[in-house]
Amino acid sequence: MKAIICTRQGSPVAPNIHLGDWPDEPPPPPGHALIRTLASALNHMDLWVGKGIPGINLTWPRISGCDACGVVEAVGPDVDPTWVGQRVIVNAAIAQPLRPRPLDPPATTLAPEYQLIGEHHHGMLRERFTAPVSNLAPVGETDPVQAAAFGLTMLTAYSMIVTKGSLRSGQTVLITGIGGGVATSSLKIAKFLGCPVCVTSRHQWKLDKAAELGADCGILDRSTPDSPDDWFRQVRAWTNKRGVDMAVDSTGKATHLNCIKSLARGGAYVTPGCTSGPDATTDLARIYWNQLRILGSTMGTNDEFAELTSLLRARRLTPIVDQVFTPQQCRQAYERLEAGEQFGKVVVKWE
Repeated sequence: MKAIICTRQGSPVAPNIHLGDWPDEPPPPPGHALIRTLASALNHMDLWVGKGIPGINLTWPRISGCDACGVVEAVGPDVDPTWVGQRVIVNAAIAQPLRPRPLDPPATTLAPEYQLIGEHHHGMLRERFTAPVSNLAPVGETDPVQAAAFGLTMLTAYSMIVTKGSLRSGQTVLITGIGGGVATSSLKIAKFLGCPVCVTSRHQWKLDKAAELGADCGILDRSTPDSPDDWFRQVRAWTNKRGVDMAVDSTGKATHLNCIKSLARGGAYVTPGCTSGPDATTDLARIYWNQLRILGSTMGTNDEFAELTSLLRARRLTPIVDQVFTPQQCRQAYERLEAGEQFGKVVVKWE
């Protein structure tokens, strides 16, 4: 079968990407399904995999890809056969079993440990792949491009904003770096909940597009390495000095302190990543005095995935697609993602 292959580790990633032959998938084992891919979507994770991820022993060549829509072609011997023929999307996050030792405390508050299809295991940027049935969600007649663009970033946003952050209708939200998959998904979810939203970007055209999608305020971030921009003052002015109830920040080092200074008392800073670096400067006095919440979030559960996909099937929540490529244009797709030129998801359509 054909697959989009990363031939070796390196940065930039795009020059190491090509469409090539890959061994066919074997029959699915118990609890799994074989899926024929209709469309795959790229994520920033695909760049991290291409560059190498500290602490994870990756080998090359390899296939990444954490998002896809496809049709179930076969199932394992213990799986309900009515799955065959279903159009599905996949939660790439596979929860790992706990490994308790004698006298370990209860795991009531522990977060799940995940391995990711497309990171720890070969991914979905290929014509066929195998996945656990428990991680599948039917999407009915949803357009495959829309469905492929929906899963990982929308689930990440939903889990951190709704489940962990407990965002309520009418609360104000700040989203940094609008244009990326998680940021645009966060905008969609916040507006679905009826929340006023402020977004930031280094590009005016991205602020303009966000306004078309319902963003109530756009702030042009003019920060440079030598001259930080204290744009939190504009956020506080937008909220009549109150501050926002939630700051959604996947940028990290470059935006963290502005986010902390933008929050209202009791507000939540939620983060699923740190693309500009992990070593952020913070303000502990504001955190304890204003009783702020700092919440990290990774992926989401299969139950959250099922809740979210029901909104996709009902056409109540849809992703933002930036551009669609053919498999033969896979390098151009990576180049667009790597340049940060996209607004929404970059998708590869197989059929």
